[in-house]
Amino acid sequence: MASSKTQDRSNLILPLAIVAALIPLIGAAWWYLERGPRQTVPPALTPEAKAYVKFLQLANVEMRATANYTGATIIEITGQITNAGDRTLRQVALNCVFYDVSGLVVLRERTPIVKSLLKPGETQNFRLPFEGLSENWNRAMPQLVIAHILFE
Repeated sequence: MASSKTQDRSNLILPLAIVAALIPLIGAAWWYLERGPRQTVPPALTPEAKAYVKFLQLANVEMRATANYTGATIIEITGQITNAGDRTLRQVALNCVFYDVSGLVVLRERTPIVKSLLKPGETQNFRLPFEGLSENWNRAMPQLVIAHILFE
């Protein structure tokens, strides 16, 4: 009878070891899933970029509504950016802020307008499509603010 108790205990060791090994793994998985997706914070304008903003000129900025192939309305902002400074730029991004009739923000989106090198004195065209804007949007040109500059 003593050997059957010893055998019963040895039969329990493996399942207990598996459960003990799984507990930390389950805890780690739960922690990872519960913390949610990571929010990536876009970089702010550096002091160097803030000083350079005065050399960037937006021109011929226009807004129009078009329909895509499904019939949904796309708001499209087009324009040009000129680098009137003496540095080559690798990237420039704008914050586009749309408001409702009460002046409340309906959409704030950061979007790049310079995606390839913009040398001193050069001008590049840009096109910014926005789909699915709130019905409460005031139909006015959004506020366009330079939000990021990456130098070459």
